[in-house]
Amino acid sequence: MNKFKKMVAIESTRLPPEWDQRLAGYAEVSDFYQDIPKNNSEIMKRIGNADSVMLSYTSRIEREVLEACPQIRYIGMCCSLYSPESANVDIRYANEKGIVVTGARDYGDEGVKEYVISELVRLLHGRGGVMWKDEPVELTGLNIGIVGLGTVGNIVARTLRFFGANIHYFSRTRKPELESANSYTYLPLDDLLAKTDILITCLNKNVVLMGRREFDLFGSGKILVNVSISPSHEIPALRDWLKNKGNYALGDTVAGLGEEISGMPNAFCGTRSAGLTSLAKQRLAQKVVSNIEAFLSGAF
Repeated sequence: MNKFKKMVAIESTRLPPEWDQRLAGYAEVSDFYQDIPKNNSEIMKRIGNADSVMLSYTSRIEREVLEACPQIRYIGMCCSLYSPESANVDIRYANEKGIVVTGARDYGDEGVKEYVISELVRLLHGRGGVMWKDEPVELTGLNIGIVGLGTVGNIVARTLRFFGANIHYFSRTRKPELESANSYTYLPLDDLLAKTDILITCLNKNVVLMGRREFDLFGSGKILVNVSISPSHEIPALRDWLKNKGNYALGDTVAGLGEEISGMPNAFCGTRSAGLTSLAKQRLAQKVVSNIEAFLSGAF
């Protein structure tokens, strides 16, 4: 198998160390940085004349960087890649330059569904010192809305359905096969907001659907859970909605809810992504390596 001349990870890949060592073996020379570069100039300096670049989700590779580093022929994203619009690499311009960009999908879903169940049960039963209603509430019979019925949305919906919740969903495209197989009900977004007690947003990065109008339709005495890696909402709109008694917001990371939301008494933010469990990191690493091997063998 061919090798890259030089591989640079412009930031921590967030993969287990043994997998970083394996990645380095696909290049004659390698340089793996562990901190996040401050700006494009720093990114360009780190890349230099490398023909292979690795990164996670906390940095961006923009057109300016691609223009300044003409030796790049492969960019490996050690994170999710669902669409050019949501990616932290300018994929369209990279493709114009003949640069192959790869990413991964469906490696952290199990941790996300466990997070959703864990946090909802704690809040519904008052096990964490705060309780949603005056008495403990079961998931059984609750109307739960899922916004975005992709892989993550569907696995969360199936899990909640197992616990007896009524599942309603909104997605860009209807999923009749999932409706019939799992007893989901499709609703337009406005109807979904009015009907559901708990709303779970499972959207691609940088997709924002919840503004002031949507929160007004959602109403009070409700719970918002965001499992997207970026806010699915306008942050000022969520802040004002959380001022209403009985409203709660849950997110596995501060980045998912917003820095100014994380300090509010009825907002509960985790400190790490629910999808990055030890097993998820292994699955991600395997996909990253498979992408590199496919590229070097001429599959792209």
